Amino acid sequence: MKPLLLCLALLSTALPAAAAAAAPAPEAGFHDRMVQQAFDHYRLPGIAVGVIEDGEVVHVATRGELAAGEGQPVGADSLFKIASNTKAMTAAVLARLVQAGRLRWDDPVTRYLPSFRMYDPWVTRNMQVRDLLIHNSGLGLGAGDLMLWPEPNHFSRQDIIAGLAHLKPVGSFRSDYAYDNLLYVVAGEVAAVAGGKSYSELVRQEIFVPLGMERCQVGEWSPAAVGDIAQPHYRQDGRNVVGGRDGARETDFPSMAAGGVRCSVNDMLRWMQALLDPAQAPDWLDATQRRALWTAHMPMPISQRLRDWDNTHFLAYGYGWRLSDMDGQWKVAHTGTLSGMYSSLALLPDRRSGVVILINGEGEAARTALMQALLKHQTAPAAGHDVLHYAALLERETAQRRSAGHVRPELEPVHAADARELAAYTGIWADPWFGRITLCPADGGITFAAEKSPALRGQVMLSGRRPWVQWQELGEDAEAWLQLAGNGAQRRLHLRAIDPDIDFSYDYQDLEFERIGACP
Repeated sequence: MKPLLLCLALLSTALPAAAAAAAPAPEAGFHDRMVQQAFDHYRLPGIAVGVIEDGEVVHVATRGELAAGEGQPVGADSLFKIASNTKAMTAAVLARLVQAGRLRWDDPVTRYLPSFRMYDPWVTRNMQVRDLLIHNSGLGLGAGDLMLWPEPNHFSRQDIIAGLAHLKPVGSFRSDYAYDNLLYVVAGEVAAVAGGKSYSELVRQEIFVPLGMERCQVGEWSPAAVGDIAQPHYRQDGRNVVGGRDGARETDFPSMAAGGVRCSVNDMLRWMQALLDPAQAPDWLDATQRRALWTAHMPMPISQRLRDWDNTHFLAYGYGWRLSDMDGQWKVAHTGTLSGMYSSLALLPDRRSGVVILINGEGEAARTALMQALLKHQTAPAAGHDVLHYAALLERETAQRRSAGHVRPELEPVHAADARELAAYTGIWADPWFGRITLCPADGGITFAAEKSPALRGQVMLSGRRPWVQWQELGEDAEAWLQLAGNGAQRRLHLRAIDPDIDFSYDYQDLEFERIGACP
């Protein structure tokens, strides 16, 4: 292990022991009051929260509806998308396979997936199974995520693995942290080869069944048969509106290993108890593999918020987990964001305590403020801050970003472009990893349409003389400028985000389209 990583690993285990004094018992109704504050202040459609202290579930709270306005209440067994909290489960599946001798953490990825390729052949040869989990590949933030989202799309796992060879790195292998999702898809496929079963079968076999997570769903399943499922929401004119409602059948979509699991708050509490207390699942993971999951493998930059709020001194990524210190205590955590749902899970291992939050709406600020209030009650109870305190701090941060220019620019008076105005842009274009798009006349204007991503379809507009795409199914926060560069055979088409705070999964900057033909 490198000296810096060794120091971080030691720090991650040494810090809590010096600061694990028992927190005072919360005043009556504290947890419930915090949940209610978050639910009311952020006008959430639904929320489910679970709290563990000293290994025992001390509070479960639910509010709201599975689908706004339809009258079905959220309960402790209601299913939510846990999104990127799935990554810890993927890592645990691999840990179980390592424990069983089916693979090693330092095995080359190509041992299991001979077709695996990164842009740099040296990285291809040296990429180990462990590297798939710790965001050290050299790829940029969210590189290639347009093969995963928006959903649904027509990219397969094979497409994703093949696409990696065309994604240019922005940093050196194992030198810098940059969060990615694609390599977790690869990790799921490595697990499937080593385990001799599909990823979804392995998750059920290695996690759900032995830990009694009876309501959790992965792979292909029937929402009608399972029932009690929270639907994702987005905000429109101040209201919560269902978006992306479940169909008759959920498919085993390619990004399953990166963020596809659904669980209830009761299921997540069982998962947390098994992680916090080996005695809860004595034959599940041995001490060596538990330590591997929560070792600091990749240093991460520490934000000013973490320094100010938590007095954080170290931050690193383990296998599917973020590791840090919070008020001198060891914290293991992750968040998840996907299609109108937000999750957050945090553990204080030396207290055998933790919190999980599941929200079926636009809940980024809500999960942050609520998690902070609930954890601080254990790590710094004298502070006495509630959800509204942290909400105010977040709102101040947002105001500061806006004053610094981090706002979507006001576009000049716009109109739909026609083929005469944008003759140089029209045609069939192709990117080596994303595939083909068309920019062709339709309905009196020009339509952008991605062959493998149906949601990326929209009308080309002009703001002054500058073209941009107004998506049919996505919000204005996902809209993009169209830009041409080069001349003749070297001409390329690029997309660039209009909103400076666009979700990083819209990795338009990684696209470079070459014109391959005229419109039909």
